[in-house]
Amino acid sequence: MSSVAEKLQRKDQRSTSAKQVRLKLVYLDFWSVVKLAFLIWLCLGIVLVVATILIWVILFSTGIFGTLDTALQDVLGDPGFTIASNFGLGQVGLFALVVAILNVVVGTVLAAIASLLYNISVRFTGGLLVGFRNS
Repeated sequence: MSSVAEKLQRKDQRSTSAKQVRLKLVYLDFWSVVKLAFLIWLCLGIVLVVATILIWVILFSTGIFGTLDTALQDVLGDPGFTIASNFGLGQVGLFALVVAILNVVVGTVLAAIASLLYNISVRFTGGLLVGFRNS
């Protein structure tokens, strides 16, 4: 029984001057995928929290919140409403932290599910054929 990937490999037997390697990815280790996905999403979560705090600090220090406050006070007619008091640095940072934690958990679970689905689908498709060429 030959798979489509093996037929394509036999079909593309050209003589080239560069060395060419063809590998077939037939298995993904579940725990390796989970660990790698966790580390990637953890780094992205840290970037999200730091970027959110930096953007808030930049917007606050440039006075954009004050401009938005005057525009919203004109529209709403409420002189007591300010963006900086309702959405402070602590609230924004905490919200970014909660979103980052949810991203880490959901991203890790989705990567684990994708690993399991790939390992199941390899039985039907024969794996993913990857070619590397030394140019």
